[in-house]
Amino acid sequence: MTEESTTPALAVDNVSVELAGKLVLADAALSVDRGELVGLIGPNGAGKTTLLRTVLGLLRPVAGQVRIDGHRTRPGRTPIGYVPQRHDFAWEFPLSVANTVMTGLTGRLGLFRRPGPAEWEAVADALDRVRMRSLADRPVGQLSGGQRQRVLVARALALRPALLLLDEPFTGLDMTTQELLSELFTGLAHEGRAVLMTTHDILSALDGCDRLALLDRTVIAVGTPAELTADLSPWTATFKVSENSALLRILKAA
Repeated sequence: MTEESTTPALAVDNVSVELAGKLVLADAALSVDRGELVGLIGPNGAGKTTLLRTVLGLLRPVAGQVRIDGHRTRPGRTPIGYVPQRHDFAWEFPLSVANTVMTGLTGRLGLFRRPGPAEWEAVADALDRVRMRSLADRPVGQLSGGQRQRVLVARALALRPALLLLDEPFTGLDMTTQELLSELFTGLAHEGRAVLMTTHDILSALDGCDRLALLDRTVIAVGTPAELTADLSPWTATFKVSENSALLRILKAA
């Protein structure tokens, strides 16, 4: 096996991050391989979004490092697809669906280069993947919540990235849209992309993810769904729940 084939698409090596003088990630370690969908699970305030922003290079760790395909990340220059939480996007801008997806390529194009046929083809392909091509000319402000989420996913896919980061992609979506996106994320992993997804939907993560990482300021446990439901002590440590909690009963049933 070659060195390239054994290098993870994403390696978070003992990363610590401070915000406003407070340690919000401490010695966090995690890897994601190509062809793998990993669910990042933890309570509110556990540091999940902070970890994603550190991978993107938006936050600088005080210790440790992040590597993409064996190389340290460079903000704006490492091609990572990122789907933020829906409320983090400015939907009031008067843009069409297609032009909103095109904003995902701004970092590659720069401020002054106009998109060409290759960029518009990438936008069309991304809209096809989320079944939104028929709405390409519609103003994004007129979209439903589920349609907006699909636009954000298409915006990330327009880069055709090897690594895709998803921050709570299912929040507030109806079941039909959740199933559509879940199938898409699984398919992207099967195509050879590395996908890291934060989620509060534990049952969906158990069903759809190849591995799970339990996070509470540090990575407490990583394993397959089968491994992490065989021993529930990491869940108790992550969520600070008692042995009689509803969460553990659900996990036992799963």
